[in-house]
Amino acid sequence: MSNQTALPAIPSLQMPVSQKVIAFATMCLGMFIALLDIQIVSASLRDIGGGLSAGDDETVWVQTSYLIAEIIIIPLSGWLARVMSTRWLFAASAAGFTLMSVLCGWAWNIQSMIAFRALQGLAGGSMIPLVFTTAFAFFQGKQRVIAAATIGGLASLAPTLGPTVGGWITENFNWHWLFFINILPGIYITFAVPALVNIDSPDTSLLRGADYLSIVLLAVSLGCLEYTLEEGPRWGWFDDSTLTITGWLALICGVLFIARTLRHKQPVMDLYALKDRTFTLGCYFSFMAGVGIFATIYLTPLFLGTVRGYSALQIGLAIFSTGLFQVLSIPLYSWLANRVDLRWLLAAGLIAFGVSMYSFVPITHDWGAQQLLLPQAFRGMAQQFAVAPTVTLTLGSLPPARLKLASGLFNLMRNLGGAIGIALCGTILNDRTNLHYSRLADHLNSASLSLGEFMQSSTAALIKQGFSPDAAQTAALKNLAALTLREAKTQAFADAFWLIMIGFFIAALLVPFMKVPKT
Repeated sequence: MSNQTALPAIPSLQMPVSQKVIAFATMCLGMFIALLDIQIVSASLRDIGGGLSAGDDETVWVQTSYLIAEIIIIPLSGWLARVMSTRWLFAASAAGFTLMSVLCGWAWNIQSMIAFRALQGLAGGSMIPLVFTTAFAFFQGKQRVIAAATIGGLASLAPTLGPTVGGWITENFNWHWLFFINILPGIYITFAVPALVNIDSPDTSLLRGADYLSIVLLAVSLGCLEYTLEEGPRWGWFDDSTLTITGWLALICGVLFIARTLRHKQPVMDLYALKDRTFTLGCYFSFMAGVGIFATIYLTPLFLGTVRGYSALQIGLAIFSTGLFQVLSIPLYSWLANRVDLRWLLAAGLIAFGVSMYSFVPITHDWGAQQLLLPQAFRGMAQQFAVAPTVTLTLGSLPPARLKLASGLFNLMRNLGGAIGIALCGTILNDRTNLHYSRLADHLNSASLSLGEFMQSSTAALIKQGFSPDAAQTAALKNLAALTLREAKTQAFADAFWLIMIGFFIAALLVPFMKVPKT
């Protein structure tokens, strides 16, 4: 006898198409603001830290706490939706997200900000997977393809636009409005969704005999994993005792969660969905999409900030082309999706993403918005073609009764991919910068004619500015070290883009093993 639990099917909907579209658009708005808030603070952390009198080590937790909370709640959203129903869980999530946004804007110190951001991520995280399941309940056939294209576009567009929107708000208003902008849409969603969405009924009987131990194990595992991945590159991974503890906790609790969930009568996550080859591959592609989207959002602003010295607004404007070209590619994708095998579109998207990463590899220290325009535009189009067909192929491979619990797992993989991708890139930047610096330094010796010319010209220029000969030579050496470090960092960024490229090319080879679901 199988341990797999039969899930109640979503009832057929007799709603007018216009009401479905409005309801779907309202839920998409909720998903969008929840995803936007992941990265909206990334370009403004210094401003937030300055306003709250906090150091960089503390301020980074404004983003980390949100990510940890969100990654915990996303896989649990399917079970919560069965308990509360889709509309009431979505409304409660929107209400909590809005309230926490207000409190984040009113935060009086860094500790309160971190606490409110964690609660904001915990409240808003449920809205993300619920949009996916609702789309498959509302729409069929060509409408489902368009809905999936919209979801896929928004899911990758929101974090891409985050630094742009955040930088503009901070530059023109102040960092408090990074959170206050959520108030009006949050209030609208809180009241509109219960009135518009009615696809299932709450089942509070699931609270009796629920697998609460698995919920705790999952929360501890994912929370510790996210913490380890976020802090690992900064503290040398397992050279740090705290990271060693959290790493082992993540592994042990994760293994115990899997073992218990596979045997429990009322699981909080449908791990048996992974027996479906198409769903498993789709989760992997979702993972890779998370790596590509979040890692490049991490790398590009970091390069512009540390190497080019751009402000928050300049960074936002420089990376805006990615989101713009992704939006422009949605009509093209929607037209092709109803005429071409989705697997071909997915393969094209993954390959295009890899090619876009390759176009970043020749990066030099003087690259700015103009040089980044075409690589980012190509990446924006690739994101649309890599994410949207993954949604349709993966979730369309499962019966409606399994969508709620499986959708949480599918969305979890995207966030995990983002966390692992960022951690991996952070490690690459640290290690490869040191390696490239050492290699460049080996060539800077007395036998180098260019070095001698640089030192003579720099020293002479500094003496003209009033430096003594000894001070001028010391300052020239410091300038040389800074230039060498800048070039080493730039080469390390190129290495990170190269590694992401390889990952997408490998993923593209697996696309033919997916099956096309019946829509």
